[in-house]
Amino acid sequence: MEKTSKIYVAGHRGLVGSAIWKNLTEKGYTNLVGRTHNQLDLMDASAVKRFFDEERPEYVVLAAAFVGGIMANSIYRADFIYRNLQIQQNVIGESFRHGVKKLLFLGSTCIYPREAPQPIPENALLTSPLEWTNEPYAIAKIAGLKMCESFNLQYGTNYIAVMPTNLYGPNDNFDLVSSHVLPAMIRKMHLARLLMEGKREAIRKDLAARPVGDVNATASDEVIDATLSTYGITTNTLKLWGSGKPIREFLWSEDMADASVFVMENIDFDRLRGSDKEVRNCHINIGSGREVTIAQVADMVKTAVGYKGEILWDATKPDGTMRKLTDVSKLHSLGWRHKMELEDGIATLYEWYVSHQ
Repeated sequence: MEKTSKIYVAGHRGLVGSAIWKNLTEKGYTNLVGRTHNQLDLMDASAVKRFFDEERPEYVVLAAAFVGGIMANSIYRADFIYRNLQIQQNVIGESFRHGVKKLLFLGSTCIYPREAPQPIPENALLTSPLEWTNEPYAIAKIAGLKMCESFNLQYGTNYIAVMPTNLYGPNDNFDLVSSHVLPAMIRKMHLARLLMEGKREAIRKDLAARPVGDVNATASDEVIDATLSTYGITTNTLKLWGSGKPIREFLWSEDMADASVFVMENIDFDRLRGSDKEVRNCHINIGSGREVTIAQVADMVKTAVGYKGEILWDATKPDGTMRKLTDVSKLHSLGWRHKMELEDGIATLYEWYVSHQ
């Protein structure tokens, strides 16, 4: 890519998209294009076509998606498959019709089977059943990956699919229903500390910035307490979903952005396809290659937040996949490794969260 190449970052306000935008800007790219959801609904095929007709991007980063944690995945199953398939169909299709030179598709390591070997190599894809709780989202992302691969094989395009592990970082989603495990844990722990310390005004400040459903800073103390209790937050205890035993891998979003730009600048499909007659599994896992239990993550968050209460685990709630660690040997062989370690990242994200209220 040239520094003046027109690069469209779909989802440039989200967790990964905003980090990619920042990374590109810091590296001297000057012709970036982004649209908010209000400006461009990526589910609207006609609107996406008009956008590509007008802007003619040379490169595309598809970081836009309908995402959420285990609770949201369980509730909004139809939305997760329908919305993501629509977004991918529209953006990848118009990229092809407009001759985009290179496209980066961001998926997720939830594409892999529930019982995949650990660490999970790229060739574990489609070898056994998926985790039920996020199956619709996983199927949508598998479809996007295969769409990129198939366009490359049939039409000679240069569409690269990367599968990031669990991400966290600035501009994360801290909604108590739809957020992923780590930002949800940070916010719950923060509110639990404030409640334990009797800091009512600070709780209201949090709710003013990020209401919980219809409950905001104007609600009564009784309504606020009842709402927080619904999410396991009480005066002296914090109840978290599951057993705390699942093992996960986490990656700082700005590291993910750096890996994404590295791939855009240095890696082409021809380098990934190999020489086999049946070309598949050309995607790249993006992760740290390091794992921790959810209970260990909770302890790290507890330290960062300064919470002094008791953490309880609700084993009646689902754990999801018990272990998920990516094999990042392909990524390392291509020349990229992560920089931010989890303990430092959690502390940095908590500081960011508090400063953005």
